[in-house]
Amino acid sequence: MYIARQAIFNSSLKVYGYELLFRGEIQSAGYDGVSSVQASASVLGGLFESGINQIVDNKVAFINFDNELLQSDVVELIDPQRLIVEVLENVPVDGNLIQRIISLREKGYKIALDDLEESSSTYQLIPYADIIKYDIIITPLDQIEADVKRMLIQRKILLAEKIETEEEFKKAKDMGFHLFQGFFFSKPCLITESSSHTTVKSQYTRIIAELRKEEPSFEVLAEIIEKDATLAYRLVRLSSTRSGKERIYSIRHALTYMGLKEIERWINVLMLRDLNNSKPDELMRVSLIRAKFAELTALHSKLRVLKYEAFIMGLFSTIDAMINRSMEEALKNVALPEVITEALVKGKGALYPVYRLVIAYEKGDWAETEKLTGMLKLKENLVSNDYLQAIKWAKEMMDTF
Repeated sequence: MYIARQAIFNSSLKVYGYELLFRGEIQSAGYDGVSSVQASASVLGGLFESGINQIVDNKVAFINFDNELLQSDVVELIDPQRLIVEVLENVPVDGNLIQRIISLREKGYKIALDDLEESSSTYQLIPYADIIKYDIIITPLDQIEADVKRMLIQRKILLAEKIETEEEFKKAKDMGFHLFQGFFFSKPCLITESSSHTTVKSQYTRIIAELRKEEPSFEVLAEIIEKDATLAYRLVRLSSTRSGKERIYSIRHALTYMGLKEIERWINVLMLRDLNNSKPDELMRVSLIRAKFAELTALHSKLRVLKYEAFIMGLFSTIDAMINRSMEEALKNVALPEVITEALVKGKGALYPVYRLVIAYEKGDWAETEKLTGMLKLKENLVSNDYLQAIKWAKEMMDTF
């Protein structure tokens, strides 16, 4: 079973919830050989058993339901405060469906209508919906202005999905949309050379330069870190989780609990965190998830010797969006192993299949995911577990910032 998530933002680019994308344990990109009820039940059952917080944190989960699934008891597995029931656009509307939706709303569930194409003035489910989703590729913003105004008068929450650019986000926001879904937040807004650049703390570059030496010095590293109280605090806090009951008496002492590779990884994460200070937090979270997911993917494939490089590749995969530069320009003066720049800039090399798998999985492109899983000789259940583990790890890291 594959399961992924896509963020849904409010107008302030804070995460409102996550749409869960999933595919059952089958050998195709659709539901051939297994009913949607079986596939969805396995996902919802897994969420119920492991705790929905593992994948959506403290946010709500948007999950697609067809007619058969809506009429089953599967819906009630999830707390109504944590679930948005998305009614698929191809569900036939009849008295039974309307009664079921009324019943779910009485139990506290919110109802979303997925990819509304039919005019809101004639669609029978509009009165029972809390959220209306518009796919702006199927129904472009210019074509639904009257419909949007009508829905706003009825106090519906409007969600624009498949938003790919900042311009589309701004336009939808100006039209009155409340929620936004798409990958617009993870793409750079290319600006002119005269615009201000985001600077990186000199401590980070000095630490990385020391770590790249043939024989890095713990004394020099400690001296650099001691000059930044926030950096020193973060190091002691992190190393304390590894030292057990032993007290940390100095910065050098704290460094001994981390190998040189771990120190470099930690500094790269903090550096990107500072670069991301004017962007939505979700962009940093995506970087962390990609980093850990790529590392675990490499570890469980024939590329295990490149697991460290895979981590850094995933971590830097959003650097273009963070500093509003093309990927080539963003990495021009960054001393990264060639295998990383090959994957991110040139779209080739040993790690490129790992990068492609991370992106395909993130977007719920299960056909591409399955193809790359086979290419890398990965087990399907490991891929899903690695993704969930990456989400958990990213949350732990974000909590330390």
